Amino acid sequence: MNLAESTWTEVRDADVDVAFLPVGSTEQHGPHAPLATDALTATAVAEAAAARYEGVADEATAGEDEATARGEALVTPTVPVGVSEEHRAFDGTMWVSPDTFRAYVREAAASLGASGIDRVVFVNGHGGNVEALATVARRFSRDPAHDGYGVAFTWFEAVGEHTDDMGHAGPLETALLRATHPELVREDAIESAREGAADRWGEWVVGVNLAHDADAFTDNGVVGDPTAGDAARGQELLALASEALCTLAVAVVDR
Repeated sequence: MNLAESTWTEVRDADVDVAFLPVGSTEQHGPHAPLATDALTATAVAEAAAARYEGVADEATAGEDEATARGEALVTPTVPVGVSEEHRAFDGTMWVSPDTFRAYVREAAASLGASGIDRVVFVNGHGGNVEALATVARRFSRDPAHDGYGVAFTWFEAVGEHTDDMGHAGPLETALLRATHPELVREDAIESAREGAADRWGEWVVGVNLAHDADAFTDNGVVGDPTAGDAARGQELLALASEALCTLAVAVVDR
């Protein structure tokens, strides 16, 4: 169920188990991928997981054990701007402070309680949001003003061995975009993106990253080889991430 496309009466009459609240960023993703990459990928994973969850619900409802019957997963509008100051040297990047981000996302999630929706999974597509979202989930779940419970989920941490290839605008994000939004990938810039890419994120000495901003180690904003991310790999990533998110949602609802 898509919240933005629904009417208020449809939401009122729906049996919603859990909300997926996608969170992304508006930041550079090299010369070949759009600034909305993190928001687009988080939304795609959330939508695919919602469809999977509804499949689980259909199977449960068709069975004889009504105690296991499930409702729907609701996908909320995506939070498009995150904690991205590390990309400030690249034109078009937007960001908010961690405090502003945490307050906004937490209050947005809490507002769902007025509609009787108290289970939330924050579906994240940006590495810079991870720490702040962990805090959001804890504070949301501990808030004495409501009975809500939430957890944070980052899609590229739930794709098995592929996770090791996660860079920035590299193979994983490029692959998922090619699978879900191929019209937004600048294919004529892929080779230049590869040639100007850094091998790894940051400048590391004895386990410490000396680089506070991305332009300290990548000239074009790319980390990793985007040519290693084709649409077939993107479909596999989408399947792995959405399956993991669906499994997590069941656990959150049953908690």
